Amino acid sequence: MSGRDVRAVLWDMDGTLIDSSAIVPDAFVETVLSLGGPRLTRDEVVAYYDAGAPHVMLGMMLDREPDPVLGERYHATLADVGSGVRVHDGVAEVLAELHGRGVPMGVFTGNSARAASILLEAAGLRGWFDAVVGGDEVERPKPAPDGVLRVAQELGVDPARCVYVGDSPLDVGAARDAGAVPLAAGWGHLFDADRAVTVLATPADLLAHLTTVG
Repeated sequence: MSGRDVRAVLWDMDGTLIDSSAIVPDAFVETVLSLGGPRLTRDEVVAYYDAGAPHVMLGMMLDREPDPVLGERYHATLADVGSGVRVHDGVAEVLAELHGRGVPMGVFTGNSARAASILLEAAGLRGWFDAVVGGDEVERPKPAPDGVLRVAQELGVDPARCVYVGDSPLDVGAARDAGAVPLAAGWGHLFDADRAVTVLATPADLLAHLTTVG
């Protein structure tokens, strides 16, 4: 990031801010069962993640039309189990530090906007962010840059003056194509060092890369 005048920090949510590796798939498993479908494994649920919004995923899992009512059932289930979400170690402290510095922050997650609201509220993190965009609010999913560009726009910051912290190759690709700086969350469950430009071993390592913010 040499020479970059960084003005805002954008975050992925699942696997980066919070550990939802059990809660999110389990919510889908319980929703499918409640609707008369088969008991899926977590891995089987994860295989549907690229399909899009929750009601689309559930339609595929149940071999039904992707009725928005299915998404409502999923979000209700997620709200019931969401209290068990865990914030990754060090994240809350870094968010507080960045807020204290006056750094604008936003979230772009491949999860739905409603799920993001549920999980960020449950984790006690929602108040740190000036903008939260879900994957169901953009035309193209990661690694397309749509979500990163939208969050930057909502913050009023040039994407080239943003960093995007995420734990997957999709996050790196979205940041690159948006013109933002990709930073890999090395603590995340989808972390792939081979695709990362800069690897953060811990959330606190982010602060060393932001000396020009402000």
